[in-house]
Amino acid sequence: MLEDGSVYAGTAAGKFKETVFETVFNTSMTGYVELLSDPSNKGLGVIMTYPLIGNYGVCLEDMESDKLYPSALLVHELCDTPSNFRCEMTLEDYLNKYDIPCVTDLDTREIVMNIRDNGTMRAIITDDISDKDALMAKIKAFDSQALTVERANEEVVSTEGISVAFIDLGARKSSAKSFADKGFAVTKYSADVTAEEILNSGAKGVVISNGPEIFTAFQSVVAEIKKIMDAGMPVFAIGLGHQLVALANGGKVEKMLYGHRGANLPVKFTAADETYITTHNHGYTVTENGIPQNAETLCVNVNDGTVEGLKYEKAITVQFIPDTARGHNTSFLYNDFAKMIKEGK
Repeated sequence: MLEDGSVYAGTAAGKFKETVFETVFNTSMTGYVELLSDPSNKGLGVIMTYPLIGNYGVCLEDMESDKLYPSALLVHELCDTPSNFRCEMTLEDYLNKYDIPCVTDLDTREIVMNIRDNGTMRAIITDDISDKDALMAKIKAFDSQALTVERANEEVVSTEGISVAFIDLGARKSSAKSFADKGFAVTKYSADVTAEEILNSGAKGVVISNGPEIFTAFQSVVAEIKKIMDAGMPVFAIGLGHQLVALANGGKVEKMLYGHRGANLPVKFTAADETYITTHNHGYTVTENGIPQNAETLCVNVNDGTVEGLKYEKAITVQFIPDTARGHNTSFLYNDFAKMIKEGK
């Protein structure tokens, strides 16, 4: 049941339980293991637009963290007979293992069309709709910005290459690995690290990761980012990090109608006049009239023109996921960051 009162019937699966969340839809055909284990999806009920989910099962090696984060998974068909030599369990077994509820046999196309027309809505899954007023009260009481965010453990990911401090706001494990693979010595820090700690760490640059868009949990990070940038340390920011850097520099961020979540979104780099297909997982954007005065647009979304990247004097920030692990050719951004550090600009 969505907060507009619409009700959709399906079949309970996974560790089903009455759950309230914010609905989002993801257009990826594959990658559900990575998606479910991405901390950016905390507090969300993820609707998969591709009709058949789970056909290649689950390989735990593909997990992006050590747990699952969405509040629920909503699909049209949940495959219970996967075919894949790497498969360790079915998708439903995976959901059961990590206590995630699922609803299958849904008309996901109808739900997504509703969200595309009317915007992201809060919702509840339940096995009893006899008291719709009570259910609506539960929906209205849900506030995603009131959720808490776990702090990541600090660790050394790589010791070879240009030393960078990686501020983990809820990053996938492949994100830090991508920087290591591109020649950076990566040390991860939790979200409550101070600018002073970073500046005294010996790092030559700072990476600010993606994470769940729960801005109330990262208010202190904005102030520390400002101090880091004022000190002249080069910065590379991704996803939520891109948004927080904009806020630290006086920019504005707003919630989108239904966000960008998928693996095939075209992004145009304005200066080079080149377009790349990229992976996204966000529901907020830096507004076109809220770009910081000390930044210029690096790239925009081809479909709707929203800002997808900004360039500062000593910072590169992008809304999409440039991980080399995903095979994207936007990996040149890592080289641009390395050049910025080496040249001191």
